[in-house]
Amino acid sequence: MKPRDLDLLNSVSVPTMHPDGTRCVVSVTRPDFAADAYVGQLWSVPLDGAGKPRRITLGFADSQPQFSPDGTVLGFLRRRPGSPPQLYAVSAAGGEPVQLTEQKLGVGWFGFSPDSAQVLFTARVPQQGRYGTVDGVGPGAEDPRLISSYQYRANGAGYTADKRVQVFLLELPALDAEPWIEPAGRARDAAGKSKAASPDDDDPAAGRFPQARQLTDADADHQTPVFTPDGRRILFTAALHPEADNNLVSDVYLLEPAAVSNSSAVSTASAVPDSSAGSDSSAAKPATPVRLTNRGSGPLLGASSPTPSADGKWLYFLGHELSASGIDFVARNTALYVLPMDAADNPGPAGVPRRLTDPEDTDLTEPGIVAAGGSRVLVFNRTRGAVELLELDAEGSRKVLLDGPRVVSGAAEAAGAVVVSFADPQTMGDVAVLEPAGLRTLTDFSTPLRAGTRVAVPVEATYASADGYPVHGWMFLPEGPGPHPVLLNIHGGPFSQFDWGYFDEAQAYAAAGYAVLQCNPRGSAGYGQEHGAVIREAMGTKDLDDVLAFLDGALAAHPELDRERLGVMGGSYGGYLSAWAIANDHRFTAAIVERGFLDPLSFIGSSDIGWFFSAAYTGTDPQHVLAQSPMARVGEVRTPALVIHSEEDLRCPLEQAQRYYTALKHHGVPTEMLLFPGENHELSRAGTPWHRMQRFEHILRWWGRWLPTPLNPAVGVAAESTLESAGAV
Repeated sequence: MKPRDLDLLNSVSVPTMHPDGTRCVVSVTRPDFAADAYVGQLWSVPLDGAGKPRRITLGFADSQPQFSPDGTVLGFLRRRPGSPPQLYAVSAAGGEPVQLTEQKLGVGWFGFSPDSAQVLFTARVPQQGRYGTVDGVGPGAEDPRLISSYQYRANGAGYTADKRVQVFLLELPALDAEPWIEPAGRARDAAGKSKAASPDDDDPAAGRFPQARQLTDADADHQTPVFTPDGRRILFTAALHPEADNNLVSDVYLLEPAAVSNSSAVSTASAVPDSSAGSDSSAAKPATPVRLTNRGSGPLLGASSPTPSADGKWLYFLGHELSASGIDFVARNTALYVLPMDAADNPGPAGVPRRLTDPEDTDLTEPGIVAAGGSRVLVFNRTRGAVELLELDAEGSRKVLLDGPRVVSGAAEAAGAVVVSFADPQTMGDVAVLEPAGLRTLTDFSTPLRAGTRVAVPVEATYASADGYPVHGWMFLPEGPGPHPVLLNIHGGPFSQFDWGYFDEAQAYAAAGYAVLQCNPRGSAGYGQEHGAVIREAMGTKDLDDVLAFLDGALAAHPELDRERLGVMGGSYGGYLSAWAIANDHRFTAAIVERGFLDPLSFIGSSDIGWFFSAAYTGTDPQHVLAQSPMARVGEVRTPALVIHSEEDLRCPLEQAQRYYTALKHHGVPTEMLLFPGENHELSRAGTPWHRMQRFEHILRWWGRWLPTPLNPAVGVAAESTLESAGAV
């Protein structure tokens, strides 16, 4: 894989199944260099294998498909160039999609009512005067922000306290009705004088979209709303308790939309509160939701993904324990919990959530919970580099539906059939159906990738650490007999994992002639809570031992690896451990430190998560924290290091890179700093296509300078020629 091959990476969404079980729909998305954006459309995939998958929409970026329960409507989100995503619906039989919303900041989530007549959706509601709500007032001219909380911003979203996520409800209109036509000329003048022509005198176009009611208005983000099976109530998660700013606790809430007055309806074309109404406005406030979790019994939980069972008896949700402090999140496996659906009326023991999964061997992950038939649900368990599909029920039964060397990224069930979306070493994403004989693949969206590139097959390995602990990981070998220079690549997190899915980074480096090693040291997810918690207040100890032991084990077992030419690299926590490695071990020829967690002390105030993350992982004693800080040890670095960072990174802020880079220069270490405008912590995974390609080019240029190979196209390329397109200073 070459940097330019990024546009061959087709990723696949969670599937949605038609209720008759004959077909599913997914969105297929890829980076597009011409648009410098991610483009994608919806594809219909028949389950019988007789027909071929076919593209059914032609939008710029269509995503999150979902069939209505009666199978007559397909909802999805559509993003136009330069605009946020909006909610659309189209007849399941085909036709022209109908736009249902025009939210200022876009729609994030949606779901149908059980009778398919209504739609819930979430949207960020901007404060009046911000985010373009007043013509002519740009970001630099807005009023100052007065901050009084810890949690006021988030990487990728920016400031959040002034644009909270709220829940809305709308009636699904007739999709075959005559379309709204914008008035023109004299008709437009007349429409402007008639309230009947438009629900909003200031915006005649508002009549184009159906009316919606805002169901929530608290100063919090309200997530993943779903209807209860009777259609009378909704469930969502939020942090509405008085101490919400001081901990990570979140709850499942129950709300009756019927209790929300119709007078609180707002047009989906404009969800900005009317500040002129004042506190004496006659408009009714949304009703008070009922808290279903963390009601005084059991451990404090961070709850998410509320999902009623299909038979209406049980409420499932995901949760992770947070101890009495509410912020003890380190290495906490995410579990499946269950409540009786009448828990709101049952404050006794029966209303306390029950944990259904083992704390050590099960760690549930995205996309959450899928309701199957009866009381069964499908969930996704990350384990030893895989994500497997499990089926569970309220009585605690557990069945593995799909495991093996792959990452299951989505599932749906209808009419007795189960389909999954998945990735493995050969595909970024495909769709398959589960059958008694095994997995039957229905798509091959990665054909262009395999046809246009050589896919390096990962070689699984386990080597003993210094204390004998087994360290599990993979090796990617380039073409040719070797000896190959070696890149030790370290993942972020730290409570995450390298996995079996196709990984563009390992493929790009292997194609350039490098053997790539990557493992899941202690501190990683997928191997139990004890494995993950080892590095609590001990960062840079067992985790460093493990990655170096994996390197040593591979060098001893594979003579085709060149032990004299070694590089180390990683991002986020991987940037931390790369910087820590070159301060403690001088065997590496060069290093790349990307978006690193480099100074735990300054991180406390500069990061969006610093107020709780640093203390949880490195402790609170200043000297003990310094003993785990790469910045405190930067004077011991001798290894040339390229420092890469994004200018809008709020997770590991830019100051971490700037201070580390400056310190390296002060100590005479060969170094460069590469900064990406407009990007955040997700650059390597979700940055603009051109920036992702330029990132790869600079990485290969750096390795070509210090670890040249015949296959590296950047060997001998001057920094200035590569940086020219990146806007070097």
